[in-house]
Amino acid sequence: MSKPLQISAETAIKLSEQLNVPLEHLMHMPKHILLQKLAELAKKEATSEPESNE
Repeated sequence: MSKPLQISAETAIKLSEQLNVPLEHLMHMPKHILLQKLAELAKKEATSEPESNE
């Protein structure tokens, strides 16, 4: 049994909203899966936002 993630409640709530995952799911999610989802989320955000580095 894995121990709950070491993140603040505020962070957990934000993550659960962004990943569209119930908070209870998020807290018991293996860390590597959570990191993978965060990476996918970051990639999605990076591709959806127009580049404005002018």
